[in-house]
Order: sequence, then structure tokens, then C-alpha cells
Amino acid sequence: MTLSYTSTVVRSCHPRGRTGSRGFTLVELIMVIVILGVLAVYAAPRMFNSNDFYARGFHDETLGLLRYAQKAAIAQRRTVCVTFTSTTATLTISANPSTFDCATPAALTGPNGSPTIKAWTGVTYNTTTPPLNFNFDGLGRPIDDSGAAMATQNIKIDNAADVVVEASTGYVHD
Repeated sequence: MTLSYTSTVVRSCHPRGRTGSRGFTLVELIMVIVILGVLAVYAAPRMFNSNDFYARGFHDETLGLLRYAQKAAIAQRRTVCVTFTSTTATLTISANPSTFDCATPAALTGPNGSPTIKAWTGVTYNTTTPPLNFNFDGLGRPIDDSGAAMATQNIKIDNAADVVVEASTGYVHD
């Protein structure tokens, strides 16, 4: 008695006898075109609108500048003055350490020179409610020119989140 083994090749059981797929089906191609159409209508205009990016960058710069102003006031135990225009924010320091007066300020030197930020074209502080000029005292609290405590400051930037300076602590946040 002899045992014999035979090998058989198993082929793919694909319709019409094909052994593999070649290309995309019509349904797959139509779905890709529909997805590309949706992206073109909704996503592309947002991606190429640079004002939103510039507004967010200006928001972040304002946040950093105000945090630096508070820290400089605490570190030097002097009043740091924050002055706004529609497109800029500038920091100076009180010339006299014992007063709150910013009428004759001295230059405040920042890490990169003069601590001033300027907005990109098309980005401004909100002109309907422009930010008020204010100062940080030696404890980091927001005060006015007479040294009186100020209410919470909401600094509005068009197309970006507000920058908030808390009244009692001077905490600067979104």
C-alpha cells in the first residue's frame, strides 16, 4: 500500500475569474469627489483667511505683554504703565518709584528692547469698546493714574478672544 500526496493550488474565488482588484470602483471615486467638494466649499476659505490667524497672534502678543508688565511691576516694585492705541500697546515705567504717575514715564526695557506690540494689517483692538490705559502697581494690581483700584479689564480684539485683567489680583488670562 502506497500513500501519495497531491498538492493543489487554491485560486481566488473572485467573480469573473479575476485574481486581484485593479483600480477603484465608481462608488469610491464619486465619494472622493464629494469629499473634495465639501472641503473646497467649507475648509479652503477658512485656511486662506489670514486675518483670523493674525488676530489670534495679536491676542497672544497682548496676553504676553500684559503678563510681562505685571511681572516687571512686581519685580521692580514700581508702577508699570500700559498705553493702548487702536493697533498698538506700549509699556513704560513710572520715573518716580514712590508715585503712581505715568505722565512722565521712563523707558521700560523688555527682553527684545522696547516692549511694544503692533497689530498686523486688518487687526485692531475693538474700536466700539477700546481698551482703557491702566497701570500695574508694585503688587501687580491694575490701578488708574491716581492709584485707585480698577475694575476687571476686558481687552477686546476683533476676531479673537478677549484678554482679561482681573481687578484684585491683576491676573491676566483669556
